[in-house]
Amino acid sequence: MRRDRVVAGISLHYYTLMTDSTLAAPSHTTAAPQTKTASSGSSVDSATFAIILSLSFCHLLNDMMQSLVPALYPILKENYALSFTQVGFITLAFQFTASMLQPVVGLYTDKHPKPYSLVAGMGFTLVGLLSLSHAHSYPVILLSAAMIGMGSSVFHPEASRMARLAAGGRYGLAQSLFQIGGNMGSACGPLLAAFVVVVRGQSSLAWFSAAALVAMVILFQMGHWYRARLAEGASAGPKKAKKIVAPHGLSKGRVGFAVFILVVLLFSKNVYQASLGSYYTFYLMDKFGLSIQTAQYFLFAFMFGIVIGTLLGGLVGDRVGRIPVIWFSILGAMPFALMLPHANLFWTAVLAVTVAIIVASAFAAILVYAQELLPGRVGLVAGIFYGFSFGLGGLGAAGLGRIADWTSITTVYNVTPYLLCLGFLTALLPRLPGEPKNAH
Repeated sequence: MRRDRVVAGISLHYYTLMTDSTLAAPSHTTAAPQTKTASSGSSVDSATFAIILSLSFCHLLNDMMQSLVPALYPILKENYALSFTQVGFITLAFQFTASMLQPVVGLYTDKHPKPYSLVAGMGFTLVGLLSLSHAHSYPVILLSAAMIGMGSSVFHPEASRMARLAAGGRYGLAQSLFQIGGNMGSACGPLLAAFVVVVRGQSSLAWFSAAALVAMVILFQMGHWYRARLAEGASAGPKKAKKIVAPHGLSKGRVGFAVFILVVLLFSKNVYQASLGSYYTFYLMDKFGLSIQTAQYFLFAFMFGIVIGTLLGGLVGDRVGRIPVIWFSILGAMPFALMLPHANLFWTAVLAVTVAIIVASAFAAILVYAQELLPGRVGLVAGIFYGFSFGLGGLGAAGLGRIADWTSITTVYNVTPYLLCLGFLTALLPRLPGEPKNAH
């Protein structure tokens, strides 16, 4: 936690320096993407880049705390004699609240932006984490997990909107940097569980509440920047809001169908990822006889692979287009996923990280592609796709837990790779103006 305080101090100092110049500069983010590539480049590279980094850091803290929930599963399963189905329902409770609430929050904040709602969202995570640290019954565990999910539902839509506001046209890179913070936080969870929670017990979760407090302080300061930007946008008058017209010229039905395809792609991606994220430690312990602590190291490597994949997906998507990245992400992972259940311990680790890198590269591309389908609906898009990302993963984890109870955890790893075949639906996505480079 000392490291968190140091990093938070650096982030706040960097943010303060950059915010002064940002507020003094004229707003470019409300203009169309065509008009800001040259004139606002220096502003984006300096002032607003600090905003994205600060958001990414807070995303790291948020998802680090959330990742403690699945990292705690082996301890909860042993302490409370839980079945795999009950473990899956913890994931469902944790992710269902996020799935149900995020689109609602995103739709509301599209019309009524709330600069300080991120602080409230982090507060939900704080309460859920404290409650989970003292939970002594299965219903309280479910309620605590649901509270942490509520924190995610409030945090992600507005944070994603702020990242796009500070992107300066490089939406894939901005979204990737923002998402990397969350992925790094998720990767830290297994290590923290191995070094702290496994050693100190369930009650040690309360120690991580300090991370929530640090994030709340940073997000409160960033709320000032966000509020100032909203005021600048409002001073431009209502005429600008009416100019938000989709450049792709697709009908509402075609847009709706494309969004549905993207959701199905997320389903295949996240259910498979849930099979690794939620049950990877159990799989390693069952097949190779690893201890809980050693299995957490392998889970960390898998989560770190997600970080790498997310960054690469955003960078490549800005250059070659979203659809090629989606094709590669969904289908490129399939051969490695099919080999994974038949590998020894070393190659299991290698294949798991490889699959994580490839599969994770799609998320930023899918999200930015959806934002281009629905311009002006950044909060709604983030709510739908972060929400479905959590919700579909939760439903998948619950179903996979039932399969594991009926058969074995190895069966889950033999079946789930075939979900990636849904990636062929990428062929039905319409080509947006500017593909393959998305340069408007």
